[in-house]
Amino acid sequence: MRITRVSAAATLLLAALTACGPTAETGTDDAASTVAPTSGAPVTGTAEAAEEPSADTESTATLPDMTGKGLQSAQDEAQAAGFYLLTSHDALGRGRNQLLDRNWKVCAQTPAPGEHETDTEVDFSTVKLEESCPASGDQAEPEEAGSTMPDFAGKSVKVARQALDGSTSITVDDVSGQDRMVLMESNWQVCSTDPTAGAQLDGQPVTIGAVKFGESC
Repeated sequence: MRITRVSAAATLLLAALTACGPTAETGTDDAASTVAPTSGAPVTGTAEAAEEPSADTESTATLPDMTGKGLQSAQDEAQAAGFYLLTSHDALGRGRNQLLDRNWKVCAQTPAPGEHETDTEVDFSTVKLEESCPASGDQAEPEEAGSTMPDFAGKSVKVARQALDGSTSITVDDVSGQDRMVLMESNWQVCSTDPTAGAQLDGQPVTIGAVKFGESC
């Protein structure tokens, strides 16, 4: 009889423990790992999203007519219009440099007045204030001498020297009879050469007879 009571009590205790047992676990880590992230708008980098600058940065402007103006004034007016690539040359073909722009005036300009791209080079053809512009346009400088002596008569000694080969030995004489030294060669004009124009050049020395511009040979 005692054994029966113990068995019955044990049976009741086992049933109670079974009824109060824990339910199945749902691990929070596993549940979190199976949740898909919410999708949002795609993120784009600011460098990629920024609009690329246009490659076409050229602009145009109206180039005024500077003919007859002083070179300094012409340059200032061209820059005010948006043109900054400026150059100038001696319209008389003497190869003189425009060191003091206020001492020179404009005879012509390239390109002509009108609408042009602002990166266009503007070239002013000039003479000194007291000189007259050449009626027939720019007087061309002589081309580089080859194997034949060019005709330098009336050209400046400076451009004659530049046209001859750099290795040529050159002597310049004042043929006015005053025996002056020829210092600024752009102010002297060629009267004669030895060898004469048309002669073959094969490395021999060259002698140039000259007087100042405005004087007679």
